Amino acid sequence: MAEKNIVVVMGGRSSEHEVSLMSAATVIENINTDIYNVIMVGITKEGQWKLVESVDKIRDGSWVKGHTQAMISPETGRNELCLIQGDKVERLHVDVVFPVLHGMNGEDGTLQGLLELAQIPYVGCGVLASACSMDKFYTKIIVDSIGIRQAKFVGVHRSELKEMDAVVSRVEKSLPYPVFVKPSKAGSSQGVGKAECREELIAALELAAKHDTKILVEENIVGRELECAVLGGADAKASGVGEILAADTFYTYEAKYNNAESKTVVDPELPEGKAEEIRRDAEAIFKALDCYGLSRVDFFLKEDTNEVVFNEINTLPGFTAISMYPMLWEARGLDKKALVQKLIDLAMVRYEG
Repeated sequence: MAEKNIVVVMGGRSSEHEVSLMSAATVIENINTDIYNVIMVGITKEGQWKLVESVDKIRDGSWVKGHTQAMISPETGRNELCLIQGDKVERLHVDVVFPVLHGMNGEDGTLQGLLELAQIPYVGCGVLASACSMDKFYTKIIVDSIGIRQAKFVGVHRSELKEMDAVVSRVEKSLPYPVFVKPSKAGSSQGVGKAECREELIAALELAAKHDTKILVEENIVGRELECAVLGGADAKASGVGEILAADTFYTYEAKYNNAESKTVVDPELPEGKAEEIRRDAEAIFKALDCYGLSRVDFFLKEDTNEVVFNEINTLPGFTAISMYPMLWEARGLDKKALVQKLIDLAMVRYEG
């Protein structure tokens, strides 16, 4: 019987709640149960923490009706998960936590801060890397500092939209149409829009503002969408390069998860030297942002010029059946079970160090 307890945290209050649940189911099914007792904790869209009884309940959504509250104690050194049902409290020792939370209130350093406070080992990037990488605006500032090419952009705060004409004029002076409009801290393409004219720009800004207080308006990069997985600590290494063949005009949330025409290719044919350039840039960005454990770094390969352009980084990339991160490592001979174990081992190495 397994002697160690691993807590997998999923769901959350972000717009990527459903994707998190799909990822968590994959992670749970690939944890070595000879080593670990898996304890599943779901966070509802309202922010309630609940014990999840089975993967089946994750898939059918019935876990949200559970009556057992599950809370990680923030008290240093207790390493405790408290299960509360009525007047009864059960305390379980926690050896390590595997956060499978995408987006705000999970991938952004908030949960990582709680685990640091409690001194509980956890998988993935720390507070600083998670917070900076979640915020596309600050990611751009850091990546600029290491001289890697990325899309030109204009930053907008939600409060500025009261003077929409002034915001639109500022964008139009800096960037030609079409432009992409993104919430600074949303993921899985939630709230992202493409604008070909002033009217579409206004609509896209209003949409993005529903997801975040900060908004990025970026130049349109026409080219191939490429992704690279990074794994490790101080000696982190990049995988091969994968390509997204989006069914939509760009890789929207619907195209990612609900359109069977979207495809991922783990070994695309690229111009000579470009795969190595992308791998090198991915490792440099991972290190510049102080990442640890895992991240997926996304790029464009510009049409005609074949220039590599950094797009964004995800510190807790998807682990669904169609997610690029595990697929890229599987193509390198590291299957999902070995990958999950490697990530857990890295969490313990950091804690013990």
